[in-house]
Amino acid sequence: MPQIRPTVFIIDDDASVRRSLGRVMTSAGFDSKAFASVDEFLAGASLHAKGCIVADMTMLGISSVDLRQVLKGADSALPVIFVTAQDTEEARGAAREAGAAGFFRKPVDTQALLDAIQWTFDNPRLAKSA
Repeated sequence: MPQIRPTVFIIDDDASVRRSLGRVMTSAGFDSKAFASVDEFLAGASLHAKGCIVADMTMLGISSVDLRQVLKGADSALPVIFVTAQDTEEARGAAREAGAAGFFRKPVDTQALLDAIQWTFDNPRLAKSA
């Protein structure tokens, strides 16, 4: 039986960030799907897929911080890694409280982000405890 590859779900309202992160994921050998908002992600992705989410913290509509609660309510094990241009103590606290698997300031150190993504793939219990 073929192994299901994990997918990195990229959620960012900036198209250039989505394209850039998509290229990074492809070059690292990860499958990825990009969405312009949390609402778009919820409408077009399986909440029970194998993988993780990389989401900008500040977007219109359902926030990515609220996304973690939506995932928990749907019994989804997808961990969320937050990225933000507003690296404040409040943002860090919100990410921590939301059960973030990671927190990165934009512009993102791509190797550190890839390491965090791989870590979520290697630690399936992480998603279940978040």
